[in-house]
Amino acid sequence: MSFTFHIFNHNKEDQESSGEIKEMPNKQILVIEDEFDIAQLLKIHLSELCQHVEISHDGEQGLNLALNKNWSAIVLDLKLPTMDGLEICRRIRSQSNYVPILMLTAKSTELDRVLGLEIGADDYLTKPFSVIELTARVKALLRRFDASQGYQTTITPALNFRGMEIHADQRAVKVDGKEISLTAKEFDLLHFFASHPDKVFNRSQLLDQVWGYGHEGYEHTVNSHMNRLRTKIEIDSHNPKYIKTIWGVGYKFIAPETDHKNL
Repeated sequence: MSFTFHIFNHNKEDQESSGEIKEMPNKQILVIEDEFDIAQLLKIHLSELCQHVEISHDGEQGLNLALNKNWSAIVLDLKLPTMDGLEICRRIRSQSNYVPILMLTAKSTELDRVLGLEIGADDYLTKPFSVIELTARVKALLRRFDASQGYQTTITPALNFRGMEIHADQRAVKVDGKEISLTAKEFDLLHFFASHPDKVFNRSQLLDQVWGYGHEGYEHTVNSHMNRLRTKIEIDSHNPKYIKTIWGVGYKFIAPETDHKNL
């Protein structure tokens, strides 16, 4: 399959002088992309962001690399030989170690983009795309990687809500003393709610705050993540204790003042 690949012609010196490119040390990025020209172009530009970029043109080989090395971010094409990007994403997210994933898709694969977000991709970019936008998206993922690894200069206090403990630095959640296994996006969604107790957010606001820009029109992605999150943290997901549906508006994290405190 071939794509028309659009690039804005900004040279490296112009980007550096404008602050668009800045290398982030000790970072490694894996690119799983079967289109040779696109993969090489991505390697050139992503090498300006980090110390090491590795390429795989095959799905199974890419999955093996993804699972057996420590990556700061993965750029993952949807259509690949031997194994598609959705299955690779699913298998990566079945592991305990978190790595941000940017999925590359074609405009004609809207359903696959939605599925990718629902099984754990952090962001997506539609072909054809500009290199400037891609590097901006990857930089955002690298910042997320730093946060997930506890590289913040300050320790974020844990939150306690009526038997629920949320530890942002460890990306860990406990309910009534039992550790709950959440996907990266489920944790981000829960932590966002817990950081804004008793405030109502509609689906568009949640997409913007948790998924980031570029996800307009995918409000049903919020619904599916919310359903899975409730199944994991609620005793009765049909009568939730923590996250309530405000009909016709959105969702609200319930946290009475008497039950909400920092650990």
